[in-house]
Amino acid sequence: MSIDLERALLEKIGDLQATKTKIDFWQREGDKVVFTNGVFDLLHLGHITYMAKAANLGDRLVVGLNADSSVKRIKGESRPINDQANRAALLAALFFVDAVVIFEEDTPLNLISALRPNILVKGSDYTVDTIVGAKEVMANGGEVKTIDLVEGYSSTSIIKRIQGQS
Repeated sequence: MSIDLERALLEKIGDLQATKTKIDFWQREGDKVVFTNGVFDLLHLGHITYMAKAANLGDRLVVGLNADSSVKRIKGESRPINDQANRAALLAALFFVDAVVIFEEDTPLNLISALRPNILVKGSDYTVDTIVGAKEVMANGGEVKTIDLVEGYSSTSIIKRIQGQS
């Protein structure tokens, strides 16, 4: 049995409308949809652990991915290291990620408002009052949760080590 890997990955990556259609279907089927977001520039153990824990909170995990333009505004001109197509494909390759949607804005507020996930997740370096979209998710009857991060892992620190700046 051969798998068309490229097609399988691309089926997970969609625009806002395609992702909304998937989420609506999953929710009608009774699935709890978990949403998280980030840059995910250099995928590392901290990211994998975080997303696996997020996926365990529901039935489907949707990842909002900052577009290259928003990464540059947030992280600076030298970022991202990997472009959005590569970052999206890496996320889609994870078995516990059900959908990836790229967003151009600096925050995922419009995306979260449109997708209406059941559970919104961020790292424990955030509090519920500082999580973008938390009010909107809770107003729709959803939950907001934080997940403890794995110490010592960040794309920024990895980039600094590569550059000899540790």
